[in-house]
This record gives sequence, structure tokens and C-alpha cells, in this order.
Amino acid sequence: MSVLKEVVFSSRPEEESSAVPLRLWLDDTDTPADVIDALALSPFATGAQPWSRTTRLERVRADAAMTVPGGRLLRVAQHTDGHEARLIAGEGWTLRVVRHANRSATVTATAVTEELAASVLAQAIRDAEEKAPAGDHVTMGFWWSSVHGPRRSVKPITTSPWAEIRRNYSSSVVPRLDGLMKTTPKDITGRLLLLHGPPGTGKTTLLRTIAREWSSWCQADCVLDPERLFGDPGYLMDVAIGYDDPDEEDQQRWRLLILEDCDELIRAEAKQSTGQGLSRLLNLTDGLLGQGRDVLVAITTNEDLARLHPAVVRPGRCLARLEIGPLGPEEAARWLGRRDGIGPSGATLAELYALRDGHAAPEPDEPASTGLYL
Repeated sequence: MSVLKEVVFSSRPEEESSAVPLRLWLDDTDTPADVIDALALSPFATGAQPWSRTTRLERVRADAAMTVPGGRLLRVAQHTDGHEARLIAGEGWTLRVVRHANRSATVTATAVTEELAASVLAQAIRDAEEKAPAGDHVTMGFWWSSVHGPRRSVKPITTSPWAEIRRNYSSSVVPRLDGLMKTTPKDITGRLLLLHGPPGTGKTTLLRTIAREWSSWCQADCVLDPERLFGDPGYLMDVAIGYDDPDEEDQQRWRLLILEDCDELIRAEAKQSTGQGLSRLLNLTDGLLGQGRDVLVAITTNEDLARLHPAVVRPGRCLARLEIGPLGPEEAARWLGRRDGIGPSGATLAELYALRDGHAAPEPDEPASTGLYL
């Protein structure tokens, strides 16, 4: 049986003129981390510390102290999965540090002045993040819609140079991919990049490499919930307006929005099945919304080109429209270094990796394992 406990927070007597009382109820379903959240929120809610600054970090160093000189550690809530919450307080400020199991962290500082809140946060996060390894990584943003509105997180992702993965693609499409990798802003004639073909042919790998090859002039963002993006105008506006890296404010950078497996959005019957989703996509790539920002949209689909909506594939809409298919029998044999296991129709990239690693390739009537090679 849950026991409900009322907790009342209030400001100090000398601050009663601006106080806003805070009442919270705790029961046995709440955790110690929930208590830290409430304690961290109370000085801001009551008005004792009316200024707040919050940031999210990725790849936090294991030995990062994430505190401020002179601060007093008030509470620590640790979980066996690596999740940890800390509450630290100093003269006129409070700091909440939440470290997640994936090495990210959320840090919030409240203080009596705006300047103090900014200073406390800056000191707490100084040198806390590891830099992404050089050479095989590129920074990518990830958008999703949460109960608190659109969110964006930045993570380094593993990529390979085009020269290293070029052999993974059929000779029928490689010349066009060569040109795509060399694209610069002055070469852009359409805003849509459409990659279509069967599962397992390397479409996702290709997008990661495009993000790498274009990194000098284009910021790549992956939208994790594209069906929600085009169903929510507010979410779409936030993503379309985007986020500029404060370290690159003097550079005008394009953005590449990556939408994977959007079959339902761009099929011929999409107008009836997805409502305004298709119209909003077209407006982003070739309408008033798209003209407001330098935005490219990359879409992957397993659909045959003939089944796509004609408005999506019309001339002038696409920067590139590429079919990413399996390697032919001769190309697949060269890739693998042998012919056994390769059928008369060739093999997808996923099938070749399976054969190389000693696993049986999927039977012709089985769906290919996609893994990392969509």
C-alpha cells in the first residue's frame, strides 16, 4: 500500500515578498533520484534562486568531478546500471548533476543571479566531455519529440571515407555516387536526396559517409520519428529552423535532415494515408518553408521507384535519386574473394558480410538481415 507524504518547500523569511510555495507529494513509488529532483527544483520554484541554466553533455569522462569549488555535496542517488544523481549547493547556488548509463549527463544550476548561474554551470562542466576520436567519426545531431517538446542530442558516429567503402556499391551507381560525394553548395539544384532499394544494400552506411564527406559545409541531423515530424507543425518548424553550432556562427552551413525508412510518407497513395505529411515534406524541400533555410532532406526507402508519389520524384525536386541495389555476381565474387555462396543474382552488402564472417546467407525467400547496412 502506498503511503502519501506531503513535502512543503518555502523560501527564507527575508524572501517572503517574492516567495512561491511549492508542494510535492512523495510515495513509495518515488526513488531517491526523484527526491534529488525535487530538492534541486525547490529553490527555483520558491524564488530563492530565480535564475536557472541547463545543459546536456555527451561522452562524459568517467573521472570528471562535475562540481564547483566550495560546493557542499548534499545528496547522492546511485543505481546499479550506472545512473547517478548528485545535489550540490554553495553560497547562493544549487547544482543538480545527473549522469546516465550511456555516458551522457544533464546538468542544471540555479542561483540568485543570472551571472552566478552561468558561472556555476560553466565551472561544473569544464573539461567534463571527451573529444570525439579524430579520423573515423563525424558529429551528428539526433532529433526526437518528447513530452517536453522537440529535443536534439549531438553524438559522434563512426564513419568511413568514400574511398574505403566505394567497392560496396554496384558499378552501375558508383559514378553517380562519386559525383554526389564531391557536391558543394554551388552544385545544389534540388533539395531532396532519395536513396531507394532492397534492405541490406548499404543505404545507411552511405548516409554516414555523405555526412563525413560534406562535413566542411553541411551539418547532418537524423530525425528519429519522421512520422511525428510531419504530423506536428510545431515540431517541424523547430527542426526546419534548426540549431547552429555556437563555435561556427561565422559560417553559413547547410543542414542535411536524414529520414530513414519513410515508405509510407512518399508512396503514391501517401496523400490519402498520411494527411498533410507529404505536403509538408514537399514544402520543406521546394516551398516557402525550405526557402527560409538551407536545408536538404535525405530519405531512404525500400519501395520500388514506380510506387513513389510522382510529386516526390519529379524533375528538379531531387539533388539525386539513386537506386542502391545488390552487387552483381562478378562484383560480389571480387568483394568476397570467392564465388561459393553467391547466387546468380549476386548478393547484398549484408549478405556478403554474413558470408565473410562465416554465417549462412539468407535464403532467397527470407528477408535479408539489415544490421548496420540498410
